[in-house]
Amino acid sequence: MFGGLSFLVNGNMACGVTGDSVVVRVGPKGYAAALAEPKCRECDFTGRPLKGIVMIDPPGCASEGDLRAWVERGYGFASSLPPK
Repeated sequence: MFGGLSFLVNGNMACGVTGDSVVVRVGPKGYAAALAEPKCRECDFTGRPLKGIVMIDPPGCASEGDLRAWVERGYGFASSLPPK
């Protein structure tokens, strides 16, 4: 989808890596809260933001705990969706 490595839960994207950024699918309800986090930004591969998906710059997931929290957010959303 975005030219990087992605991880799926039941066929739904949860998170991934592109370049040096982590990409996380947080869903529409978690989108605003995720964007309020430090070093988090809109995912705009197409020139317009992909609502419900965010990118985290390296300093935002530098610690194991930070990375784990983002992965868990993505897993939580992806696992709430019906399998594909």
